[in-house]
Amino acid sequence: MTDAADDFGPEAPRGRVLAIAGSDSSGGAGIQADIKTITALGGYAATAVTAVTVQSTTGVSAVHPVPADIITGQISAVLDDIGADAIKTGMLASAGVIEAVVKAIDASRAQAIPFIVDPVMVAASGDRLADDSALAAIRALLAPRAALITPNIPEAEALTGLSIEDLDGQRAAAEALLKAGARAVLVKGGHMEGGDVIDCLLTRNGMRLFTRPRLRTRHTHGTGCTLASGIAALVAQGLALDRAVEQAGDYLHEAIRQAPGFGQGSGPVHHGWTVTRSFASAPVREG
Repeated sequence: MTDAADDFGPEAPRGRVLAIAGSDSSGGAGIQADIKTITALGGYAATAVTAVTVQSTTGVSAVHPVPADIITGQISAVLDDIGADAIKTGMLASAGVIEAVVKAIDASRAQAIPFIVDPVMVAASGDRLADDSALAAIRALLAPRAALITPNIPEAEALTGLSIEDLDGQRAAAEALLKAGARAVLVKGGHMEGGDVIDCLLTRNGMRLFTRPRLRTRHTHGTGCTLASGIAALVAQGLALDRAVEQAGDYLHEAIRQAPGFGQGSGPVHHGWTVTRSFASAPVREG
């Protein structure tokens, strides 16, 4: 694989990421996780909010969709002014929202920017975040544009219609999504059983596996958002895709290990572990 700058155009990458996703009031997932992750990994985060959720670590109690014209307006405002070195999508709750996002990207002539698709369908709590129309639109509109699509096991099964029970199943699902037009597919293995978590990255150049010891914890809220935005942040700074996947996975593993223990349900990870510093005891400057 080559560096992202070689893959996606002549301009030197500057770390700018446009995250297009829903807001999570608990701060562990969605646009909040995206901003924290991109910043922690040295990138610059801009956003387009697609929905406002009433959400805690125990579940999602309400969702307020953002009107399509406001979503497209946010995307255009960012791309036409600041620009982006990568675009990452998360919660896109319906086909209408997905169509609006694609239209806005096309209108801003941003088709060559690396497009990282996290096909969010269900929150860690089990609450559904996308309707049936979104599934078809992800396959038809997002997968063919994706530099990388990052489904977990249930998402990969829904997108491909395949049953995934082992690594061979992960690879088969990844191959199906490559055939659907994605340039690369990362089928994450967190939902599989076993002492290790194995993520399967498949590109047209071959397969690479990323194996890490499983951390037995309930604090996994926002892990999918975090991994995808971490990959986007690193690609936006010029890393080759496989290196970005590896380094973002390592970052997430440590963020889970250092989870602060907040909440009564599926708690958040520690996004800021790379930059943590206590200011509470620092002297206050006078004048």
